[in-house]
Amino acid sequence: MSEPTVRVLLSASGVYVALGLLFALAFVIAGAQRIDPDARGGSWGFKLAVLPGVCALWPLLALRWARGRTSPPVERNAHRDSAAERPA
Repeated sequence: MSEPTVRVLLSASGVYVALGLLFALAFVIAGAQRIDPDARGGSWGFKLAVLPGVCALWPLLALRWARGRTSPPVERNAHRDSAAERPA
């Protein structure tokens, strides 16, 4: 890989992390409790623990926050589908 390519990739990574950190700070203060009811009333320890994950996944969380979703998505897989088909 050439040096200019590496410089561009490192610069892009730096911008991504910087934007992620700015978003993460706003998200843990105001956004988490809006999109996840279980995060309401979370301690500062919880907020500090989720900060790295929010920083890494900020585009997905920003989209969800912008859409105003208030409950976590339900995972859809073969096991859940099979359990839903069985009579109780």
